Amino acid sequence: MKRFLALAVLAWSCNASAGDWRPAKDYLFLADDCATSDDPKHCQLMKDSWERDYNGAITGDYQGQRNVAYCLSTGCKETYGNSLRTNPVLGCAWRVVIVNSGHLDADKLDGDAMKLYCGPQYLDDVGRTMADAQARTLLQMIQSGARLQN
Repeated sequence: MKRFLALAVLAWSCNASAGDWRPAKDYLFLADDCATSDDPKHCQLMKDSWERDYNGAITGDYQGQRNVAYCLSTGCKETYGNSLRTNPVLGCAWRVVIVNSGHLDADKLDGDAMKLYCGPQYLDDVGRTMADAQARTLLQMIQSGARLQN
């Protein structure tokens, strides 16, 4: 019985913590079909740009992670207008991932960005604690090659 329970817990934890990635579109305030948008070309450009960066980030791409971190913290209004959901906690979590991933391209600017976007201008102590926990989950998901949810 103990063996069965241990296997059940292990199976559940693998499924639950292997963690499927949220689809990139979940972070956008855009129609699923850009054809219904006021500016279909611009809508599609924004979707493609965000999906490229997000998909790169979740597969460990350094520049994708930097772009996603920045946009989640600030909204990237110059690129996305008001079409991107900001999430400063998750933006900070991506900064922690960048610094802790050992990317060969990471430099002082990444440390400075983490200090800024995880600092009091963007997050309080609770937000930073949440970001640290999310960063650990993100790193595990990247390392395990978690799949994208549909």
